[in-house]
Amino acid sequence: MNAVLLNARASATFDTKLAQATALLQQATQDYAPGRPGVAPRITLACSLGAEDMVLAHLVNQLQLNIGIFVLETGQLHPQTLALLQRLKANSRVPVEVFTPVNESVLQFVAREGKDAMYKSIDLRKACCQIRKMEPLGRALAGKAAWITGLRREQSGARAEVPLIDTLDASRVKFNPLANWTWGDVWFYIAENHVDYNPLHDQFYPSIGCAPCTRAISLGEDFRAGRWWWEDESAKECGLHVKAGQ
Repeated sequence: MNAVLLNARASATFDTKLAQATALLQQATQDYAPGRPGVAPRITLACSLGAEDMVLAHLVNQLQLNIGIFVLETGQLHPQTLALLQRLKANSRVPVEVFTPVNESVLQFVAREGKDAMYKSIDLRKACCQIRKMEPLGRALAGKAAWITGLRREQSGARAEVPLIDTLDASRVKFNPLANWTWGDVWFYIAENHVDYNPLHDQFYPSIGCAPCTRAISLGEDFRAGRWWWEDESAKECGLHVKAGQ
């Protein structure tokens, strides 16, 4: 099934939401411009290579914004995701940085807990996420005053109140330009602008993470049901977007 044909249905307010997202990206770029010539901007786009983030990467490039893009290559991504990463790097006007986990930390964890440790307990799964995602994320965001994500309120109950501008973290502002977009809006933009996307979306993977922790979903299942499907719904975050105290 082609994900574009299946999902591309713009909401009645799509044009307004696109204009809002565009204005937010432009304002964020202006507010967090480099402090002086020759240095990196103080804002960056976290690109998971999912549909939402490919839309944002396209907007950043189309609008010629001075915003870098980074990808966390966990060492456990699907081949389709890795292929998309290479295409993004080749075609992006703005630089795409790739952050990988510390190899020694991965080797020690796998030697100690086994390659399937994530299935044994939530604590071990989160420990794996810490090594493969959270520590590299810290390096990706070092020196940044703000970052951009593809979070949407529709994605899950835990994200139902995602704001366009999140200032809860005193150290860094988070911008969520697609917070009020529907899944249909995302795919309508992809269709209209011929945005490259992960072919796993054509195989009923709406949310794509590491290969051992992602499966396709069935009709009627929750959007993120394919992520850490063996866990309780309330635990289904890796830490990248968890509020303090949760």
